[in-house]
Amino acid sequence: MSNSSFACVSALVVGEYESDLPLLRGVFRDAGWHLWEAPNRARALACLKQHPVQVVISEKDGPRWHWKKVLQDLRRLAHPPQLIVTSRTADDSLWAEVLNVGGYDVLSQPFHPDEVERVVAAASRHFEGTTCGVHLAAVGTA
Repeated sequence: MSNSSFACVSALVVGEYESDLPLLRGVFRDAGWHLWEAPNRARALACLKQHPVQVVISEKDGPRWHWKKVLQDLRRLAHPPQLIVTSRTADDSLWAEVLNVGGYDVLSQPFHPDEVERVVAAASRHFEGTTCGVHLAAVGTA
């Protein structure tokens, strides 16, 4: 995996990724990016109030949420982060639905480091392009 030239990416991962979380942490560490973690939607909302992020990575479904609820929460923010939905059953139908309602992209699980880095970097660039010059301060890892 290459070290990304896009610096200062800050993201929040929402869900109980278990086996995939070490890979996500490694991708972010190797790229010099910041990763916040929230096991559920309530913790994610609290984290978003404290830490500016450009990208939210959310499981398709959680015990008490669905990715569309996460997207609704993000839309209430002054500068909504880009949403990347993840699923072990990702297909063209999910991808089309996510894009059609305003999500950024879909990542299939299990994750592949290069794909995670490429999609997160692209989502971060898209966020920067949609915030009209608003820049985020660097934050530390959780």
